Amino acid sequence: MGRKWANIVAKKTAKDANNSRIYAKFGIEIYVAAKQGDPDPQTNQKLKFVIERAKTYNVPKHVIDKAIDKAKGGGEENYSELRYEGFGPNGSMIIVDALTNNVNRTASDVRAAYGKNGGNMGVSGAVSYLFDNTAVFGIEGKNAEALFEALIEADIDVRDVVQEDAQAIIYAEPSDFHAVQVALQNMGITDFTVAEIEMVPQNEVVLTGDDLVKFEKLIDALEELDDVQKVYHNVDLSE
Repeated sequence: MGRKWANIVAKKTAKDANNSRIYAKFGIEIYVAAKQGDPDPQTNQKLKFVIERAKTYNVPKHVIDKAIDKAKGGGEENYSELRYEGFGPNGSMIIVDALTNNVNRTASDVRAAYGKNGGNMGVSGAVSYLFDNTAVFGIEGKNAEALFEALIEADIDVRDVVQEDAQAIIYAEPSDFHAVQVALQNMGITDFTVAEIEMVPQNEVVLTGDDLVKFEKLIDALEELDDVQKVYHNVDLSE
């Protein structure tokens, strides 16, 4: 298992660095998590998880606090969590997760993004069975083998730990996200290049030429939609 996370994260970080949209998306996700449960991250694990992810993207504290305060104030906006699945060029598969206060708008926007960029939106479950829901952590400057042994000694069951250049990538069950994080913190590890729950493809495809150009344009179109939170796919874009 491995997706060359160092390159993937570097590309995404560069893309998001000049884009405040990432802050707005986390603001909505934090608001929804806080409204669905206790607005205190110490007692609301979902909220705590979202905030921890937001920090890995350098989301400012005032954005996080504003979203929580809005939930505490009884914000009237109600959001639905939606998933759209579909296909891009030449065997590529795409999963789109959205948070929206207008289901019809979001469905129309996602379908249009697919249609205008050489893709096709499929039915629910069309491709998700070929992805594994996985907790992923990336830690720079650590040896994968040593880290694996340390996690086993801490009684943490992980799927795999692989070495990728100068960092170790941990794959674990989504339900063990917090347990892995606590174990790492107990080892003095608090900085992560990746700290996400991802839909990891079981197999990847490589696109070239026009297919690759079309695919990247499709992914950009989907990620730029305001209601879209995450986009997963099975294309190797690591090079």
